[in-house]
Amino acid sequence: MATQSLTLQPGNNKMPLLGFGTWKVSKETAADVIYKAIQAGYRLFDCACDYGNEVQVGQGIKKAIDDKLVTREELFITSKLWNTYHHKEHVPQAFHRTLKDLGLDYIDLYLIHFPISLKFVPFEERYPPEWGNNEQDPVPIHETWAAMEDLVHSGKVKNIGVSNFSAVLLMDLLSYAKVKPAVLHIEVHPYLNNAQLIKFAQSQGLQITGFSNFGPASYVELNSPVAKGAVPLFEEERLLEIATRHHKKVAQVILRWLIQNNVAVIPKSSDPTRIAENANIFDFQLSPEDMETINGMNIPLRLNDPAGYANIPIFA
Repeated sequence: MATQSLTLQPGNNKMPLLGFGTWKVSKETAADVIYKAIQAGYRLFDCACDYGNEVQVGQGIKKAIDDKLVTREELFITSKLWNTYHHKEHVPQAFHRTLKDLGLDYIDLYLIHFPISLKFVPFEERYPPEWGNNEQDPVPIHETWAAMEDLVHSGKVKNIGVSNFSAVLLMDLLSYAKVKPAVLHIEVHPYLNNAQLIKFAQSQGLQITGFSNFGPASYVELNSPVAKGAVPLFEEERLLEIATRHHKKVAQVILRWLIQNNVAVIPKSSDPTRIAENANIFDFQLSPEDMETINGMNIPLRLNDPAGYANIPIFA
């Protein structure tokens, strides 16, 4: 499968533009889904402690490597530090739990999942800890970042970055980081194109991974009133017109729009046909007019906002 990659700074590692998301992939199906995704040509896998399926994702990866579908070096594995592990002594503990669960010797990219620090929850009490009682336990980002940098120095992590950070938080982090963040991981879809934030981050040498690529689709089943009130992107008339003209599905058009903006994508599906379709985005080009049309769909509609489900308004 033809694919493309982004070069990460400061280590010059290559991160595929096409990835596979593991959020909401069930434990029961995760190993098989990951194996099939590797068969279909995916090489970037976006994981997290909070998703609760890293053991099973690791099993799928191991089977693919054992069956010689792929080598470890050909894969790019991302995981994330959860909110309850921001104290410097908890960062390595959380990381090594993720490493053990995935069954790997190293992680290609490790991200701070949210700029939110919650009270520590011991592994034996609950893992993953989820949002718990949302009791905040303030830890300065510089403390957490220094511990992330130590992971790079240990050789167990190749790149570090941040997720759900604003431009202001990035500016602050860049002012003191000894190991610069390689990636900014943010919500990006036609209803929330985050154009200014992406432009700023890219100007500072960061690459972008966009999550929730299909907008409301992932949140309707979570009973999100915001998602339920929006026109599904797969039914949006302008996207349907562009897709028809290119003989593609709307999902493929959205993913193509993102990668033409140099944003890595991480769609998720358990359906083999859709897994293959989502990967088939490198054989056509959107015109400048197509790009402008999709850019003009920005509302902005933010779907993953802790203000709504955790009463922590990080985007206020």
